[in-house]
Amino acid sequence: MRLFSTLSTLSATAIALGLALSCRQPLSTSTEATPASPIVEDASSIPQVSPDTDAVETQAATDVPPAVFTEDNIAIRGADPVAYFAENRYVPGSADYTYNWADATWQFASSENRDLFAENPEQYAPQYGGFCAWAVAEGYTASVDPNAWEIVDGRLYLNYDTRIQRRWQRDVPGNIARADENWPAVLN
Repeated sequence: MRLFSTLSTLSATAIALGLALSCRQPLSTSTEATPASPIVEDASSIPQVSPDTDAVETQAATDVPPAVFTEDNIAIRGADPVAYFAENRYVPGSADYTYNWADATWQFASSENRDLFAENPEQYAPQYGGFCAWAVAEGYTASVDPNAWEIVDGRLYLNYDTRIQRRWQRDVPGNIARADENWPAVLN
């Protein structure tokens, strides 16, 4: 199973890279904040993935994946993205329940949440690839704290921390509009 999963991932990655190169569009998955960013990364809460875990891996081979905030290839610091919608709270995911999508490993608290995500990742994945929504509105990228989140019009937005989230909440519609204009150009 693990060999098949690895081969599937390599095949999907090779096809995605080939498509990106043939379209002459850069494929960027940088998780670094721009040098002008006033936000400093705190890596102390980064979850680790167990190498013995079998991941459920499915991604359309013809899709060029969007850039996603990852650390050690784990999306959004290991938070279960489905739990924000189903339980209305941050829930840490587990290395026991993973799904590979958009060149990132997503973790879930249960197989049910993993399966819901697998059916429609765009419904549950955070906006702006899981980068800080306020930072994207300001024109750069920054990491996130999974405790600093909000669902607006059925979409998940994450922020660097609760202090930055309060700043973002001062003008949610304006910040979303500016972030939508900046995304995905801020990745370059």
